[in-house]
Amino acid sequence: CLKEEMRKDVLVTGEYELTLAAGQRTDLSVTDSKGHTAFARENLDKGKFAVTSDEDDIFDFCFVSYLQTGHQTGPEREVHLEMKHGVEAKSYEELANVGKLKPLEMELTKLEDLSSSIVQDFEYMKKREEEMRDTNESTNNRVLYLSIFSMLCLLGLATWQVLYLRRFFKAKKLIE
Repeated sequence: CLKEEMRKDVLVTGEYELTLAAGQRTDLSVTDSKGHTAFARENLDKGKFAVTSDEDDIFDFCFVSYLQTGHQTGPEREVHLEMKHGVEAKSYEELANVGKLKPLEMELTKLEDLSSSIVQDFEYMKKREEEMRDTNESTNNRVLYLSIFSMLCLLGLATWQVLYLRRFFKAKKLIE
């Protein structure tokens, strides 16, 4: 299983290929952290998949092998997985064919999508930075109040100790 963090409304595509193994089948499942299945295929050797997340989440991409015979252990299988996110995942060749775009128009569309992706990334980073700053300020305030409380406790205990020792020494008539 591979874990991949996906942001909301970002397309993730993948292409996979497995080595052949007799008497063994492999299934692919893509699930989110809540256990919802976003993609599932059974008995595969190679193929493609596409997943879009409804919210920011961590997805598990799991390849599970099963033996079709009664053997305890099967041969090892190698999985080649190539995943693409966001703008990388878009097929601009198909978009150019459908829209009958010229090569220059296709490149401009790519650049427009890339720039909007960069803007979205910066907005996401700005939001995360604001959350981190708020957490940092909250922690800083808590540490300040804890320090003030500790200092007041120490001053109170020191004052009590001085008064107690003073009374003790007066009672023993060591000081006047």
